[in-house]
Amino acid sequence: MLNAIWIGFFLTGIVVALGQFFLGDNGAALNAIADSTFEMSKLSAEIGFGLVGILSLWMGFFKIAETSGIIQKLGYLLEPLFTRLMPEVPKGHPALGSITMNMAANMLGLDNAATPMGLKAMADLQTLNPSSNTASNAQILFLVLNTSSVTLIPITIFMYRAQLGAANPADVFIPILLATLASTFAGLTAVAWVQKLPLFNRVVLGYLGFLVVCVTGLIYWLSAFNGDELAIVSKLIASAVLVGVIAVFLLAALKRKLDAYSLFVEGAKEGFFTSIKLIPYLVAMLVAIGVLRASGALDLVVGGLKASISSLGLDTLFVDALPVAFMKPLSGSGARAMMIEVMNTHGVDSFLGRLASVMQGSTETTFYVLAVYFGSVGISRIRHALWCGLLADAVGIITAVFVSYWFFS
Repeated sequence: MLNAIWIGFFLTGIVVALGQFFLGDNGAALNAIADSTFEMSKLSAEIGFGLVGILSLWMGFFKIAETSGIIQKLGYLLEPLFTRLMPEVPKGHPALGSITMNMAANMLGLDNAATPMGLKAMADLQTLNPSSNTASNAQILFLVLNTSSVTLIPITIFMYRAQLGAANPADVFIPILLATLASTFAGLTAVAWVQKLPLFNRVVLGYLGFLVVCVTGLIYWLSAFNGDELAIVSKLIASAVLVGVIAVFLLAALKRKLDAYSLFVEGAKEGFFTSIKLIPYLVAMLVAIGVLRASGALDLVVGGLKASISSLGLDTLFVDALPVAFMKPLSGSGARAMMIEVMNTHGVDSFLGRLASVMQGSTETTFYVLAVYFGSVGISRIRHALWCGLLADAVGIITAVFVSYWFFS
């Protein structure tokens, strides 16, 4: 899938530029494509090297969190919920531990830890699956919750915003939180409707009710602020959360008498090598997207959408960020590259730059998660997993647009 997208970007851009050259005798697009390849490859390297310090910092702290048992404790908090939502999974089954560990890691933004835990959870669920090649109800629910991106601390997005010079990298924190919660509720509701899950169970209602009350209270409190005040409050909350998380990690290490410094250095080393490994992927996708934009092909698509939306009497400011939304279900690296391209083109602190960040954090890469998680256990019949995941994506993106207008316009 990603191979076809990548090649398609290049070929589409080249064909559009050649069309302009032969039909309009205009070589500007070809020159723009050539210039773009150098500019975007340089930008990719600058971003990759710029991430070294920030990624090393947070990978170091997350290593402390893993070793101190914080992830496991979060898992225990979620286990009662999943025993109700996955009735075919017996109490005490290893799958419940793997699922809760995966969800807890996702909530903290631990991508490197979440994926191995997710694969382990899918393998554990497969041991209960009566059909070796057909997704079970539990597997579908687990996968859709992963595609809806239940992330409470979107560190990666903060890092990219900081690298591109954002004044307040964390000012998108609350909009992302609201968008990802909407996506998760939509995915859970869709699966529950198909599978006739007991959402009105006392335990399930307790978990969901607590979450709804917290989110409703947050929205009610925020509604008292104007746009400028919202940005300040969002940054303050994000800063408090990040500082609080660091404090909790370190206190947990002290309580267990761990060598927090050595653990931090070990995790920071992983962050260093991860940031370096990102550069080839950034070069590949950013250059391809740069070719697409330089040729004028992306402008044609966006222009068509603007004309359609304008004809309905609606504001079209958000349309320039939609390429992030289109790419998100298909490719995580592609969507990330689109987000960076939007921020680089329109400004990291512009409305579009912030909207692109919120879109990026609202959902996960549905097709990638489907391929990796189901492919790891040999499932070929995915039943209702895809459309439930895409519904969650759509709700997350739509919510991202609305909350971004609320906070940043």
